[in-house]
Amino acid sequence: MTKLNRAALACLFSIGLAAGAQAEPYRLGVLTDMSGMNFDLSGKGSEVAARMAVEDFGGTLLGEEVEVIVGDHQNKPDVGSTLARRWIDEENVVAIIDLPTSSVALAVQEITRQSDTALLISTGGSSELTGASCSPSTAQWTWDTYALANGTGRAMTLEGDKNWFFLTVDYTFGHALEADTTAAVEAAGGTVVGKVTHPRETSDFSSYLLQAQASGADVIALANSSGDTMTALKQAEEFGITAAGQDIAGMLLFLTDVHGVGLEIAQNLTLTTAFYWDMDEDTRAWSQRFAERMDGKMPTMVHAGVYSAVLNYLKAAEASGQATSGSQVMETMRGMDIDDFFNRNAYLRKDGRVVHDMYLVQVKTPEESQGPWDYYKVLRTIPGDEAFRPIEQSACPLLDD
Repeated sequence: MTKLNRAALACLFSIGLAAGAQAEPYRLGVLTDMSGMNFDLSGKGSEVAARMAVEDFGGTLLGEEVEVIVGDHQNKPDVGSTLARRWIDEENVVAIIDLPTSSVALAVQEITRQSDTALLISTGGSSELTGASCSPSTAQWTWDTYALANGTGRAMTLEGDKNWFFLTVDYTFGHALEADTTAAVEAAGGTVVGKVTHPRETSDFSSYLLQAQASGADVIALANSSGDTMTALKQAEEFGITAAGQDIAGMLLFLTDVHGVGLEIAQNLTLTTAFYWDMDEDTRAWSQRFAERMDGKMPTMVHAGVYSAVLNYLKAAEASGQATSGSQVMETMRGMDIDDFFNRNAYLRKDGRVVHDMYLVQVKTPEESQGPWDYYKVLRTIPGDEAFRPIEQSACPLLDD
């Protein structure tokens, strides 16, 4: 064989390798809490939900394989940011999903904005994410602090609980939830008589609860989440606060939180949620599939939101003809129907807010519950346009374009 022929073959071989390299799978990165206080409500369940969505879509996107990878951000913005950068730069991650802890979500959103990578937020709930910090490549899928405040805060105030005291976790999410709930309470004719902040993962709420008790407030609002909420609820029961006549409002309460504290403690709490597994045949069918992979554990609204976000992202990416521009996929999604077991009357706004119905529910008493995970009574459906901040009140700069 001549040197020329060998050179030609080597060139063709190199081209073949390059072509093979271009067939790298599209990867979806579930960036979640796999080891901390948000593990039960998101964590492994969010990974399972994302994988279910990919499987149900068929496992490929634009003719290429789709893989799900998982990272633990440890509820630290710097850890989450480092993972996101590496995924985007080195591992062909075209969408990042879930994002418990609003401070992590805000940090990662800046990275995905710069790289035009899709960000599908299911757990991070600060309304800032679709407010002043909004991004053209983000969809905040499941809930936000405005919707919780407008649901629970408004409903309880209108029912006569006029005076509120806040126990607020001292970081981005807690302050956003307190601010949004304060606005909802005051708009409904109520008053905030006091507030106190606490650090994340507090083990002793006694001093905070005593201040709230002494305030004489009608409602003690827990503007925190997961482990903090469960600890505060248990200790409020020990102090006899609800027995003495004050109501507790778990402003962000997940199904797993109710399961963790038990119905004896959580009974009669009113809360707002985006999803409940036992609402109808469709929610039950999907939830049973999920539970089979999760040792019988039913999904939270976050898990259902992750599935819905991933499935609709894949549909929009396929329809747009490309997966690498998150903003173009979101633009395509805004022109599509978003309709599944999770979303009712849903659509994606330009500020990144997915608008859908929310639900005001009450935790059942032990006597009312018919078995494991039978925890909620749905009191009212809150239409999406009522639940979420009106677009004309949004601070999102994208709306000025």
